[in-house]
Amino acid sequence: MLLKEIKDIFHKELGELYPKEEIDSFFYSCIEHYLKLERFILAIQPGITLTKDEEQPLFEALAELKTEKPLQYILGTAHFRDLELQVNEDVLIPRPETEELVQWILSDAERSRSVISTSCPSGRRALNDRSLKILDIGTGSGCIAIALAKQLTDADLYALDVSEGALEIARKNAATHKVDVTFLHQDILDPKLELEPELYFDIIVSNPPYVRELEKHEIRKNVKDFEPETALFVKDEDPLLFYRAIIDFTEKHLSEKGSLYLEINQYLGAETKALFQAHNFSEIELRKDLFGNDRMLKALRK
Repeated sequence: MLLKEIKDIFHKELGELYPKEEIDSFFYSCIEHYLKLERFILAIQPGITLTKDEEQPLFEALAELKTEKPLQYILGTAHFRDLELQVNEDVLIPRPETEELVQWILSDAERSRSVISTSCPSGRRALNDRSLKILDIGTGSGCIAIALAKQLTDADLYALDVSEGALEIARKNAATHKVDVTFLHQDILDPKLELEPELYFDIIVSNPPYVRELEKHEIRKNVKDFEPETALFVKDEDPLLFYRAIIDFTEKHLSEKGSLYLEINQYLGAETKALFQAHNFSEIELRKDLFGNDRMLKALRK
């Protein structure tokens, strides 16, 4: 069958579910992934024909797309910043808003480096001559920890998750990108959670579950029906559950003047900020995402 005919079938079968541009993106991503064909192939070879074996994975992907399964789960890969990561239904698909959270951390770290370099001729970190220690709580695919490890090569990265399935994916991603991350199988909601008493972090970052059950009607089917519920949703009566648990954890494991970076529910910015104001934090800052929603919070431990 002609490749352009398969493209037409994608549009015919998916036209009631997705806009034209998104269907184009699905089709070209599939031919790149399964056939290693560049996106411009039809422009230069409009008559290209596929064998039955070459057609099969495209039609299998099409059948799954018709169920609204996310393409990232179908292909088993997702992009985050400049990284290609393995994903499956044990982990959330990395999102652009989380890339912004990572960039915030990297920008602050770069500014700190500049201050240290100016004030200390050797350029060494002013942290008792030890490496910067960073913890990612609820790491999922490992996207945050791995992205930070790639850029902050002198930092010690740790990543925690309650799901062993998620940690398996995160470990594979860390190995693929040749970064050293210490993965911890722990539940941040466990009041008995204990790490080594001497283990303090200079930065703790988290994208915890924060979508309330009452907001489910706003969530697209491809997210609601396929991405892990435990990584997305919280009970309406206690939407800040994970943030309180993180606060409790920081009392034992966040360094004095350490920084906390969090992704938050866009509707609960004021409430989340007030929670941190009521505890041992200062310089609390809300930041909007690229869509103009309150999405990130930074706080310093007093």
